[in-house]
Amino acid sequence: MDNLTVRCYSGHTYAERPQSFCWEGKEYEVAAIEKDWQEPGKKCFQVRTRDSKLCQLCYNDMENTWSIIELTGGN
Repeated sequence: MDNLTVRCYSGHTYAERPQSFCWEGKEYEVAAIEKDWQEPGKKCFQVRTRDSKLCQLCYNDMENTWSIIELTGGN
């Protein structure tokens, strides 16, 4: 997705957990990973930012790209 850059912890494999992301010109720090799961060829994370934004970040292994969906429920 254009305008999305994710900084993540990568230990044994790439994209083990997102730490922050820059989206639409704003930097967000991940305060909590509320959920994580895998889909075929993807690693997905439901994250809450320090300013309470709730988002779903997914890393596509085959395309080497991140995508984002802003979820409702942010305070």
